[in-house]
Amino acid sequence: MSAFKIALPTDDGQMIGAHFGRAQAFKVFTLDDGREIQAELRKMAGNGRHEHHAHDEHDPAHTHSHDDKFALIADCQVLIGGGMGQPAYDRLQAMGLTVILTGEKQIAQALALYQAGTLSSDLRRIHAHHHHHEDKPDVTFFDV
Repeated sequence: MSAFKIALPTDDGQMIGAHFGRAQAFKVFTLDDGREIQAELRKMAGNGRHEHHAHDEHDPAHTHSHDDKFALIADCQVLIGGGMGQPAYDRLQAMGLTVILTGEKQIAQALALYQAGTLSSDLRRIHAHHHHHEDKPDVTFFDV
């Protein structure tokens, strides 16, 4: 097996970010023959946060593309995250990444489970993007 890279969205380098689009950085591990040979923290320019806003305040020129986030992990083969919208999931798969969505919170534990072949993906952690006029969160995650 040759070397490959795994990216995990994070804000602090220790915990997996609950939402791909709001992560401030990615912890990227290079594995060779299943062993970690390198780890790096790739930070977003600015604060990396995608601000959500009310539908009536939506700027038509604004998109949810997150191009800068995708560029940071373009050399990775796997993404392990806590949750994301369907468009991000689809784009990562189109880029050739294997996407694993997990309720595991700790990066080190998720990496260990992945290396052991026991980290499973929960596709219920993909959420639909929708706008509404109330102050209700548009994301619900279920920990199992």
